[in-house]
Amino acid sequence: MKKTLAFSGLIALLVTLGTIGATRWLTEEKPAIRIEHIDSSPSREVLMSQGENGELAALDFTGTAAKVVNAVVHIKSTQTFEARRDQQPRYRQMPDPFRDFFGERGNPFEEFFRYEQPRSPQPRVGTGSGVIINADGYIVTNNHVIADADDIEVTLADNRTFKARVVGTDPSTDLALIQIKAEGLPTLPLVNSDDARVGEWVLAVGNPLGLNSTVTAGIVSAKGRNINILREQFAVESFIQTDAAINPGNSGGALVNLQGGLLGINTAIASPTGTYAGYGFAVPSNIVSKVVEDLLEFGSVQRGVLGVMIRSVDGNLAREKDLSTTTGVYVDSLLANSAAGAAGIQPGDVIVAVEDNEVKSSPELQELIARKRPGDDVQLTVLRGTKKLKFVVTLTTRNGRPALSANTARGSDLTSLLGAEFEPIPEELAKQLGIPGGVKVARLMEGRLRQQTEIREGFIITKIDRQPVASVDELEKILAQKDGGVLLEGVYDDVPGVFYYAFGMGM
Repeated sequence: MKKTLAFSGLIALLVTLGTIGATRWLTEEKPAIRIEHIDSSPSREVLMSQGENGELAALDFTGTAAKVVNAVVHIKSTQTFEARRDQQPRYRQMPDPFRDFFGERGNPFEEFFRYEQPRSPQPRVGTGSGVIINADGYIVTNNHVIADADDIEVTLADNRTFKARVVGTDPSTDLALIQIKAEGLPTLPLVNSDDARVGEWVLAVGNPLGLNSTVTAGIVSAKGRNINILREQFAVESFIQTDAAINPGNSGGALVNLQGGLLGINTAIASPTGTYAGYGFAVPSNIVSKVVEDLLEFGSVQRGVLGVMIRSVDGNLAREKDLSTTTGVYVDSLLANSAAGAAGIQPGDVIVAVEDNEVKSSPELQELIARKRPGDDVQLTVLRGTKKLKFVVTLTTRNGRPALSANTARGSDLTSLLGAEFEPIPEELAKQLGIPGGVKVARLMEGRLRQQTEIREGFIITKIDRQPVASVDELEKILAQKDGGVLLEGVYDDVPGVFYYAFGMGM
C-alpha cells in the first residue's frame, strides 16, 4: 500500500513539473531568427583573368555586355513568292481503301482528291541578328538571313524599327551588308581576329529563339575551322569556334572580346538537333572587314585567286605522298590560267606559309588569300621535297584575269545595280550550243535581275535589245548606254530553247 502511494505521488510530481515547464516555454519570448541580406554576391570576384602583362583582374562580363548589346540588332526578312502558273496540279494521296480497289489509275474519285497550289502570294519570314559597324546605319549580317528577301525590317535594342536596303552580299563567306536611314547609332569596332587566342573569353550577342538582346559567354575553342556548310564553289570557311551558346536567331550577331571589340559574325552551329550542342562558329573579323570594304567600294567582293586545287596535309597524306611534313596545304593540281602555276608552283608542292603567316591547313590558306584582291602580290613559302622555296604570286580573278577591269576599278556600279557577275563562255561551249558567243551570268546577288526577273545563274546572254553580245566588255558598254527597259535574250546550256528577260535600268 505504501509503495502504491509513493509511485502515485512521483507521477503527480512529474506531471506538475512538466506542466510548469511547458507553461514557461510557451510564455517566454523566443529569440528572433535573423536572415542576412547583402548587396552583392562575393562570388562575382572569385574568377580572375590574367592580362598580357600578367596582371590579375576580376572576371566580370557586365561592363562588356553593357557596351556591346545596343549595337546588335534584330532582323526580320520577308520573302513573298507566288505559285508559278505552269505548275502542275498536285494530288493528295488516296485513302488506302480506294487505292486497293481502283489502283493508282482509273480512280473515279480523282477529282475529289485533286487540288491546285494556292496562287495568292505566300510570305516566308526569317529572323536573325546584325551588328552596327557605322553610326550612319551600316549593318553586317549573314547572307542567309536576308537572302532573296523582298522586305527587311531592323529593330534596334531600344525597339525602334527601320526598313533596310541591301548594299551587297557575299555568299562565299555568308556575309551581307545592309543599311538603315538613321544617324548617331551605337557601333562595334572591328579588331584583328588574328590576335584571338584559343582559350580567350568571348561573348556572343544576338537574338536567339526570339529572345532579343541575349548575351552568352564562352571561350575561343579553336580557329580555322571548316565545317563544309557553305555550298558556294569558291566558299571560304575558316571559322572561329566558340562554346558560347549560339542558337537559331543568333545568325549575324556579334562575337566580341572582353574589351568589346568585334572578333567575328556568328554564323553557324554544329548540332544533331538544330539547337545549341556546344559548338558555334563565327566568320573572323578580318574577313568581315575585307568583304565590307569591297561591297562599299565595288558593289561586289573582289577576291584574288591562286588557281589551285588543294587539301590539308595530315599523317596519312604525308605517308601516301612521301612528304617531309605532316602540316601544310598540298597542291593537288593547277587550274587553267593558274596564278600559282604562272609563278612556278607545281602539283605536289606543300604551301607552309603566306608571307609571314604560318599555314597548317586549307582553311587557314583560304582565309589569308580571301583578304587579297586580284592583282595583289602574295609571297608563298612551299616545301618541294625537303627544299623550302619562296614564290611571289600575282593573284587573278576567278576567270583568270590578271586584275580588275577598268570598269570595275571604281566600284562596278553595273554589277551593284544588276546584282550579277559575268564571265565569257569558252568557244567549245558556244559551238556546242550553236551560238556565235555570249556572256554567262556567273553569280547572282541582290539587284535588278533578281528583283525584276526569274533569271538564274548559268544564263548565257547572246543579245541585248537584239544587239549581239560576245564579251563582258561589250555587255558593259551596251548596258552603260541604256536608260529604261532592257531585253536580254539568251540560252541555258541545260535547258532547250531561247529565253527572254526584261528589266529596267532607270535609277
